[in-house]
Amino acid sequence: MNETRRRLAIGLPALVLSRTAMSGSAPEAGYPNRPIRIVVGYAPGGAADTLARLAAARLAEALGQPVLVENRPGANSNLGAVAVARSAPDGYTLYVLTPSNTINRTLYSNPWYDPIADFAPVGMIARIPNVLVVNPALPIHSVADYVDFARKSERGVTFASSGTGSSIHMSGEMFKLMAGVNMLHVPYRGSAPAVADLIGGQVHSMFDNAPSAVPHVRARQLRALAVTSAQRSPYLPDIPTLAESGFPGFDVQSWFGLVAPAGTPAQVIARLNRALNAALADPGFQERLTSLVATPSPMTPEEMGEFIRQEVAKWEQVVRAARIRVE
Repeated sequence: MNETRRRLAIGLPALVLSRTAMSGSAPEAGYPNRPIRIVVGYAPGGAADTLARLAAARLAEALGQPVLVENRPGANSNLGAVAVARSAPDGYTLYVLTPSNTINRTLYSNPWYDPIADFAPVGMIARIPNVLVVNPALPIHSVADYVDFARKSERGVTFASSGTGSSIHMSGEMFKLMAGVNMLHVPYRGSAPAVADLIGGQVHSMFDNAPSAVPHVRARQLRALAVTSAQRSPYLPDIPTLAESGFPGFDVQSWFGLVAPAGTPAQVIARLNRALNAALADPGFQERLTSLVATPSPMTPEEMGEFIRQEVAKWEQVVRAARIRVE
């Protein structure tokens, strides 16, 4: 983490100067007239990367310019976010905002950016529910069983995650606060090793992203207890929600939106929003999202901005109540 903060601190002054120098320039005529870059704050292969590449292909068709995806992982996506927040606000550098960015605002003592002030919302791509899954060898067949197991077990129940501050981790922290039971967080470097240990019995449970969990549930390697979204997933209709399992108001989803640096001209944001929402309305694109257990979620820039503010407020309460901090 110290090395990550050093990289951020060294790169920040130059990025700030670069952005300041270019922020006053007028938008280029005929936008876009050169390639657009979408930065993802995670390594290739995950949900954010997959959705970014799907969206990039459709945006390229609509805008008539190449749309390239660049992966800049590090510090729970903070490195990529900082790079984009300090880029020229001209519409040629975009970022895939995720729940981690709204969580990081409170989780980190200084994440070097603000997800509200430093970005201009473009729109939402899709949302994916998390799924509470357990090792099938456990005598747990419902959320009630899960709570009972945690209360009766001397050491409580363990829940794995893809890393501190992820929506997978924070789903568990929110449930822990609402249920008032003994739960131990076991962070991993990514979802894959966490799921492997869950299947192997090294941990009890996980609030995993649906695309990762569902194949193992269907193979009977994991047992699904509930989804974390407010409504049942249309792709997992037989799995109840946590809200209907005794925890009203529980609503956590992994979501993936597009943002640009603050100060990007309104007409550029509007052009990008129209192209994105047109892609989301296309049946072929919707079919690809369905294969990822993702729900297309078109929004206006204003709706996206309000959504981000609500997410920041929600996770601030959870992070502070759970007393989690990353220096």
